[in-house]
Amino acid sequence: MRDERDQLLELARKISTSARKGAEVAEVSVGSSWDLSAKVRLGQTELVEEAGQKGASLRVIKDGRLAMSSTSDLSEAGIALLVSDALELADLAEADPLLGPADSKLLAKGPHPDLNLFDPEIDAVDAKMALEYALQGEKAALEADSKITLGEGSTFSRTTGSQALVLSSGFEGTAQGSYASLSVVPLAEEADGTKRRGSYWTARRHLSDLESPKIVGQEATRRTLQKLGAQKGTTGEAPIIFDTDVARSIISAFVGTILGGSLYRKSSYLLGRINTPVASSLLELVDDPLIIKGPGSRAYDGEGLVSRKNAIVEAGELKSYLLDCYSSRKLGLEPTASASRAGGSIGSSASNLLMSPGKVTPTQLISQTERGLLVTEMMGFGFNSITGDFSRGAAGFWVEDGKIQYPVNEVTISSNLDDMLKGIDLIANDVELKSSITAPTFRVAKMTISGS
Repeated sequence: MRDERDQLLELARKISTSARKGAEVAEVSVGSSWDLSAKVRLGQTELVEEAGQKGASLRVIKDGRLAMSSTSDLSEAGIALLVSDALELADLAEADPLLGPADSKLLAKGPHPDLNLFDPEIDAVDAKMALEYALQGEKAALEADSKITLGEGSTFSRTTGSQALVLSSGFEGTAQGSYASLSVVPLAEEADGTKRRGSYWTARRHLSDLESPKIVGQEATRRTLQKLGAQKGTTGEAPIIFDTDVARSIISAFVGTILGGSLYRKSSYLLGRINTPVASSLLELVDDPLIIKGPGSRAYDGEGLVSRKNAIVEAGELKSYLLDCYSSRKLGLEPTASASRAGGSIGSSASNLLMSPGKVTPTQLISQTERGLLVTEMMGFGFNSITGDFSRGAAGFWVEDGKIQYPVNEVTISSNLDDMLKGIDLIANDVELKSSITAPTFRVAKMTISGS
């Protein structure tokens, strides 16, 4: 992998040197990745898919005009075409005085910190091993209870990759990473033939940090059986408890409203809300790209800025947006080293967005809820980032007298995200860093439930 990164870096330098002959700014990203996915269903192999890819992306600024081009043809002719296409497209673009590279004073200086993002054991997983992981997970689910005779399968996936970034402003960097996941999806059948689906998954950058296939399968079965006997919910207002999986979805919607692109396009209800209350005083959010083995960790951002921890919400007050250099100029603010690069395009993004845990367990949180709805699944997408209006289909469990009474499906929960976050009155301690956005179970004091 070290040799591969060196090769990618040399290629990126070569492309940058060529592009600089016709443009003031040339930014080159070259990367390679290798992906494997294996799925089984009822003990039979359903899918094995493995693919590798390598490509280069070029972003140039010529006389204040921006253009981008990409290629998977890394031959001499392919590279020449990549450069000529970008330079020709720049001549056709409109000039923008805010375009430009990051301030060289903000660039990350090497050597960059090693965040332990690559695991050779994941890189060594072949199709046979991936199928074995998937088979073990499904077997554990089927053996956990005789009511589980069907399923939508078990899937093991892994990806590894290397990347080099060379900027004409003087930055050079390379990175490598790995990620693996296992998911199991059993089905249970009601007496009337209705099928209930549950699932559980684990994911990490290092293979040894994954939960065992047995645990994943057994937990998937437990969650599936909980759904048997589901009833349609009733209409009214009640507290809503979001378990950790759906809590991530709520926080993800919030993150979308603090990104630079959403703000300068005026498609966020949080524009102009810095240092004002946006959530309950219990809520603390940080974006931390420097976590060892973190799913979204990075030593530098997509523009070469040194990575840093950003406090987003403190005691319910909004303290920072997530900004790349262009959006920071548009908004008249300082960049937060939050740029991500997809091909030649740049935008702001979160790295590891963490909601701080509370002091009670999820069980204790439920026990402190007189009545309400525990939401474990949400369907559809009903969120307006401009107004904050929120409405989603949901399923979960009705809580009465501090105990789960019965499963609930076919309900819609609605409110406004601003009101929801301000209405958080209890937070649990069940945080787990298996995706780049992490949130514990939390309770919102009141939302509207629409059912039968």
